[in-house]
Amino acid sequence: MNRAIRSMRRKEKEITDIKEIESVIQKTEICHVAMVDGDRPYVVPMCFGYEAGVLFLHSAKAGRKIDILQKNANVCVELETDGVLVKNEKACRFSMRYSSVVAFGRVRFIDDPDVKRHALDIIMRHYADGPFSYSDEALERMMILRVDIENMTGKRSG
Repeated sequence: MNRAIRSMRRKEKEITDIKEIESVIQKTEICHVAMVDGDRPYVVPMCFGYEAGVLFLHSAKAGRKIDILQKNANVCVELETDGVLVKNEKACRFSMRYSSVVAFGRVRFIDDPDVKRHALDIIMRHYADGPFSYSDEALERMMILRVDIENMTGKRSG
């Protein structure tokens, strides 16, 4: 995985340590997945799991998101945590305190039931303690999206 597409303008806010970046990912509850629908952007919030440079996303097997990703598998995923509004007496001095990660990658559709189970375990461990079990019917009805991260950057503001 290449670390960054371009250098961050505000170097003092950049998170460069991979362990810190992964800590932000682990604290995040919802990621936002951006894709391109023709010439228009499209963003959806999603539940996810992360392991070793890979994001796993749980999805229905059909819908706009799947249609878009079948045509163009490139995505940008944004994750943020610890968001706090920092107020000020002057309107233009308001700010936000947060930690975030932006990752670029390509989606692969996972069909193999055993790989789906493994991916679901990763997703579920992000939100709860296991063990987990999944019926064959449930696995058949869902799609697992695997995002192989090509680049990611972290930022801490405030």
